[in-house]
Amino acid sequence: MSESKPRSGLPVQEGRPMLEVFLTPEGHGMNGQSVDADSVLTSEMRRRLLKGMGMAAGAAAFYPLFSASSAMAAPGSSSAQYVYVGTYTGPNTAPGGVAPSQARGIYVFRMDPMKGGLTRVQVMEAENPSFLALSPDRRYLYSVNELGPDTAGKPQGRVSAYCIDPASGELAFINTQPTQGSWTCHCSVHPSGRYLFADNYGTGSFSVFPLGDNGEIGEMSDLVESSPNGLGPDGVRQEGAHAHMMITGPKGQHVFGIDLGADRLLAFELDMDTGKLSKGPVPYANVASGSGCRHMVFHPQKPYAYVLNELSSTVDVFDFYPERGSFIQTQSLSTLPADSEFGRPVFNPDNPGEVPTGSNTTAELRIHPQGRFLYATNRGMNSIAVFQVDDDSGQLINTGWVSSGGDIPRGMNLDLSGRFLYVGNQNSDTIKVFSIDPKSGALEGPIQTIDSPVPVDFAFRAFSG
Repeated sequence: MSESKPRSGLPVQEGRPMLEVFLTPEGHGMNGQSVDADSVLTSEMRRRLLKGMGMAAGAAAFYPLFSASSAMAAPGSSSAQYVYVGTYTGPNTAPGGVAPSQARGIYVFRMDPMKGGLTRVQVMEAENPSFLALSPDRRYLYSVNELGPDTAGKPQGRVSAYCIDPASGELAFINTQPTQGSWTCHCSVHPSGRYLFADNYGTGSFSVFPLGDNGEIGEMSDLVESSPNGLGPDGVRQEGAHAHMMITGPKGQHVFGIDLGADRLLAFELDMDTGKLSKGPVPYANVASGSGCRHMVFHPQKPYAYVLNELSSTVDVFDFYPERGSFIQTQSLSTLPADSEFGRPVFNPDNPGEVPTGSNTTAELRIHPQGRFLYATNRGMNSIAVFQVDDDSGQLINTGWVSSGGDIPRGMNLDLSGRFLYVGNQNSDTIKVFSIDPKSGALEGPIQTIDSPVPVDFAFRAFSG
């Protein structure tokens, strides 16, 4: 498979050379600068008012779930940090995989807060726990069990709950519930901690579960099918609805479902008493035809949203309007260099997750806790695309690419301090750790390599020591 472009060949955008991201100064940590989220928001809404957008009523409705400072653990503190790694397990083969997996479940590691290294402390056996989510209080971990239909065609997807031991970081199984869908590929927890959302890729549906005070998953409270008519133009990957993510908007006012098959961001409102979803005031927003939207993140302080499109290898930038839960697109740009040799795949109907040689799909999107940098993984080019976020507009500037150090980087995440980026190379069974330059967002490394079978998602939990 072709390698990424040489450093000297980085492209130029809008008259500006791409920043070198392969080598960065050593020893940089977070600067500890606090962020007044309310004042930032007020300034942003005032800017929109001056543009004649009439947003005064919406300013009070928007409040970020977490400030950048509260999301970070101070470098060198006594907090013990644990990393939970989701996998596809044997004897299954991961989507787009080349051999049966040797993974056995969720892998638990203790993290070195100074160097980013990982030491394994537990393997919690589970079946295809490919995506993970923590409760807001970080006492409980939830996973999907990404399973297809049985031989009779009955969906087998599930979600599972685990209690986290505050002394060791180890997991103890609580319970599991069926999603009534197949290939359950993503889960997230409402910021209230009262509901768990799950996304069933195969059946194109979104499941909602109440959560107990002890972390237990209750019986499903709602199952919402994406529109059966929402077919996309790609006959292999968009032959039907494909729910890929459900995410809660800032302040928990709206919930959004990402449908790769229909090229749509679906907007819902959640009844906190019943756990039922209803259509939002503006029920959906579109991405470009055939893009295949996969994941979305919100800016941690400002009303911007970013959508990663799997099939077109692009990132879309949206202004977000919280009072209506609506989006206006302001930018779309590639996750690949302008002269990239990697193109859109011709998908294999028998293995739709396969990325043929010379082609590329995206997988994961993460924003830095301070909201200044954005990262996206490229499968095929096998790289991480690095973007700076413009403070005034929320728009993105390409600053370069760095090799993922392996094959098919499906998942990645930043540790709680924002100092390290962890990348899971699915098909080469390695976790690569990169340090983050706090001024430019550039990636140095990999500074650590951890052998771990089929790593595809990461969740972080800190304990005060």
